[in-house]
Amino acid sequence: MSNNKILVAPSLLAADPLRFGEDLALAEAAGADMHHVDVMDGHFVPNLTYGLPLVRALKKQCKIPLDVHIMVSNPDTVALDYVEAGADILVFHVEAAVHAHRLIQAIHAKGAKAGIAVNPGTSLSLVEPLVPYVDLINVMSVNPGFGGQSFIPESIERIRAVKKMLEHRRRVDEVYIQVDGGVNAATVDSVVDAGANFLVAGTYFYGAPDRKQALAILRGQA
Repeated sequence: MSNNKILVAPSLLAADPLRFGEDLALAEAAGADMHHVDVMDGHFVPNLTYGLPLVRALKKQCKIPLDVHIMVSNPDTVALDYVEAGADILVFHVEAAVHAHRLIQAIHAKGAKAGIAVNPGTSLSLVEPLVPYVDLINVMSVNPGFGGQSFIPESIERIRAVKKMLEHRRRVDEVYIQVDGGVNAATVDSVVDAGANFLVAGTYFYGAPDRKQALAILRGQA
């Protein structure tokens, strides 16, 4: 990965589950950088979604990397299973991990990129010690569990705070700041201005009549 451009990963959560193959192919044709796969266990978040069989199937079919975000209560136990299934980036929640630093090391040892996600109500103090080790920090701009939620405005200051952490550790050119939730044409400018360079877009992308144009808008190219 090189963070000198804005990456966009359409979220599979907003795709049509009866036509995943077609929707994923259309996302790739539109110019998506990665596919974002939301794994939810019904415990850490109030919803149940995809598991290992789907990630394995996606890896066989997709032509771009898989950004797998596990919203589960036991990331220390299952994260490496998702890496082995095909996750190119494995993002877990700092709130749920028992040994976050060790898990980052284990993900790297398996050959994948490691990311951490932080919920809107979680102190960023949990993120700061892990800045030297991660490849990506996902600033959740909605409470995880459901697609189509509205962007939480206070997320902008949290994005800025994470960027300052990266600048302090001289990692601003090495670590992506990912924003997940409510990213669309109305919010993207403030999100990017605050420092984000990796955007997850579900409802906005898959609901757009012209998906290539939607990506261009998110990248600031329209």
